[in-house]
Amino acid sequence: MERTAVVVLAAGSGSRFGHSTNKVWLPLSGRRIISRSLVNAAKPFKKARLVLVIHPDDEAMAKEVLAREIPQLKVEIVYGGATRHESEYQALMHLRNGIESGDIDVVLIHDGARPLATSTLFKEIATEAVTHGGAIPTITVEPIEMDQKHDVPVVRVQTPQGFIAKELLAAYLKAAEDSFTGTDTGACIERYFPSIKTHSVTGEPTNVKITYPQDLAIAEHVLAKRGYKD
Repeated sequence: MERTAVVVLAAGSGSRFGHSTNKVWLPLSGRRIISRSLVNAAKPFKKARLVLVIHPDDEAMAKEVLAREIPQLKVEIVYGGATRHESEYQALMHLRNGIESGDIDVVLIHDGARPLATSTLFKEIATEAVTHGGAIPTITVEPIEMDQKHDVPVVRVQTPQGFIAKELLAAYLKAAEDSFTGTDTGACIERYFPSIKTHSVTGEPTNVKITYPQDLAIAEHVLAKRGYKD
């Protein structure tokens, strides 16, 4: 797993959060949300390439936060696009030479607004991606959370999502040719490499995505229970 790249997406806006600033730059228990996401993403891997995808307007802030809060990490900054899919594509183009040369075997894609995903989850996703070609964390939705009954279990998909690097790159190159936009990383793989049966890994109930102000309060509570350790 030493030939792993982890892409952390942080090019969105804070519109749903009700804030003019992208939520990943907001503080969470003494450290920016994005800093906690990057630390947990890097922890299981000794030599993984760590890519942060940002909006161009956030470059100065990103460099300042990285230098002040996590100077021990080598983070490569890439400009994202207008959509999640475009941001993933830009990250893969940045990693393209490493993937095609065989220096990168597995790529993990993670939402920067999920600062509570543990290093254990990152490691498990990378391991299962090597074994199965792809791996995603999922949480079964309880019936009380749904408005109607379903005959099969309904799951909520989390990140990080991990895939074999060469197939992932090929899928996004084909998607660009077809002008196809996937809802998430797995959707693009499923369309162009249906033979890859993405493996479902049990997600973490605490791996919440910071989308609304109340999510920040939940994250603060989780960190307090962990003793403020990432």
